Amino acid sequence: MTLQRLPLLRSLGTRPPADAFADSPQYRDGSFHNSRPSRMVEETSRASIARDFARKGRTGKPSGPVPLATPALPATADQCAATWLGHATVLLEVGGHWVLADPVWSDRVSPASRVGPRRHHPVPLALRELPRLSAVLISHDHYDHLDTGTIEWLARHQEVVFVVPLGIGSHLRHWGVPEQRIVELDWGQSHTVDDLVLTCTEAQHFSGRLFAPNPTLWSSWVVAAGERRVFFGGDSGWTDAFEAIGSAYGPFDLTVLPIGAYDKRWPDVHMDPAEALRAHRVLGGNALLPIHWATFDLAFHRWAEPIEWLVREADGVRVAAPMPGQRVTPDGALPIDAWWSGPGR
Repeated sequence: MTLQRLPLLRSLGTRPPADAFADSPQYRDGSFHNSRPSRMVEETSRASIARDFARKGRTGKPSGPVPLATPALPATADQCAATWLGHATVLLEVGGHWVLADPVWSDRVSPASRVGPRRHHPVPLALRELPRLSAVLISHDHYDHLDTGTIEWLARHQEVVFVVPLGIGSHLRHWGVPEQRIVELDWGQSHTVDDLVLTCTEAQHFSGRLFAPNPTLWSSWVVAAGERRVFFGGDSGWTDAFEAIGSAYGPFDLTVLPIGAYDKRWPDVHMDPAEALRAHRVLGGNALLPIHWATFDLAFHRWAEPIEWLVREADGVRVAAPMPGQRVTPDGALPIDAWWSGPGR
């Protein structure tokens, strides 16, 4: 399905009030900060990045159609499963609850409808085909993780709570999400829906949709119900915080970790596949579901390089490599067929 095109200014969202989160340990001098020093893209690198993007051609794109699976969802959510819908959008099943993480159904990840990174493949599940959700999780406010059109659709058609890091509530209110359905959390805080516990945990990243840098917080998430636990990494560079998260909340039946859009010019805010494997191990993960690749061209590596690298260096890690739309159950056999290397790709 095609989402309605939205005015550019509406898609930008809105900045939270100044010093609204002054009590947060992550907030100072008018913006949020990582707990450890992290290098962002330096001003001297911006020109080289723009030059490389202009020259990269089809390096980050598949040479043929991306194969999709038609999601085979059960009538009720299982105790632990995940359906990868492309990039960082994942439909989780934990303790009988449906939880949708970083939902993006728009064709482009951009405030504009005609420019910006465009999908390599359709979303394999229509929004109207989603089950009744217990919660929507957002990791941060970048366009490839927080999509205006998708949020507005979910606000109209599902009676679901949006659980987000500090500051992102301002965007949601601007887009018409009712106040009583917005829960904003700092790192270490939790929200409960029946027996489902959603804990906001640390990530190493940044935020902003066009405003001054880092106006809202970024996070990873622990999704737990009963004895089942899933870690959703969202978007993050490697951080020692993963070890603390593993000690406090692990072990995890499933870790959902980003593996793509890495580059030597921003090593602290995007993990590469080797760092994702390291994170999985210190988190105490059983199975690893890699995300943040295959759908949008956001860096300079080859399209399939992240998954090839991950599989090559897995070294005993139980990696699930589903095609978009394919459901993963960490207790069973994991999909690992190299669908990304077929004819035309």
